[in-house]
Amino acid sequence: MTVSFLIGVDGGGTGTRARLCHANGQILAQGEAGPSSLSHGVAGAWQQIIHAATQAFGQAGLPTPAWYDCALAAGLAGVNAPEQAAQFKAANPGFAELVVDTDSFTALVGAHGGQPGLVLIAGTGSVAEAWRADGSRAIAGGWGFPIGDEGGGAWLGFEAVRLAQQTLDGRASAGPLSRAVCAATGADADAMLGWCARANQTAYAGLAPLVFEHEKTDAQAAALLDAAVLSLAALVRALDAAGTLPVVCSGSVARRLQPRLPASLRTRCREPRGDAADGALHLLRKKLAEAR
Repeated sequence: MTVSFLIGVDGGGTGTRARLCHANGQILAQGEAGPSSLSHGVAGAWQQIIHAATQAFGQAGLPTPAWYDCALAAGLAGVNAPEQAAQFKAANPGFAELVVDTDSFTALVGAHGGQPGLVLIAGTGSVAEAWRADGSRAIAGGWGFPIGDEGGGAWLGFEAVRLAQQTLDGRASAGPLSRAVCAATGADADAMLGWCARANQTAYAGLAPLVFEHEKTDAQAAALLDAAVLSLAALVRALDAAGTLPVVCSGSVARRLQPRLPASLRTRCREPRGDAADGALHLLRKKLAEAR
């Protein structure tokens, strides 16, 4: 199979990045778009991926080619749901080669440079994935918002809104965090109910920075972050109880909480060698090499 361009996609609940490379490996540009988690629907995911890829060609000063001249690998939130993954692959708009995996696995591959390890991801959602020396893989978390994703940004925002609701009806005392949430979502019950009716995981994740902002002045905000740390550490422990794998923390929330992780876990943390788009490109090159 001969293609002119390779595209590595990192698609999550907040945004999408598409890294464009020439077939010879030269990185040309990167495009960005809105969320492409499959929880937003297959059609919406493809729309954002195509938008990000098209933007990347524009950034490179190149016309957008026919997609059959491109190979694409995507690490996407929601791919661990088999039906959604199958629908996504079936909707391929014409890419000559399509590789699809979880966003956690492409983050892992990129973070460890294609070597075994463990990645702890907390951005909009939360998940951990391990790739062992024997080639086996395991995943913990990633059940999706609102039922799972404990310790992630949407979970933090959701819990902050729950706290604000309790202050509005008198079950809790108003503090800096609940007042900030009310300012962002609605100062009375009707306004907050309206906000909640419209909100998705991205909207809740948008409130997570308020929790970090008020942790030093609000014990309830600090308690939420403590709970997030416990949830994230539990993900790692579920996959590697012996503590033998190197760990990379990925995502805005995980990176901010990394200094608060238990000492036994912090000593195993490493700086990432690459990101999820790099991991997607690694998987794509491997697939193309195997096809030769």
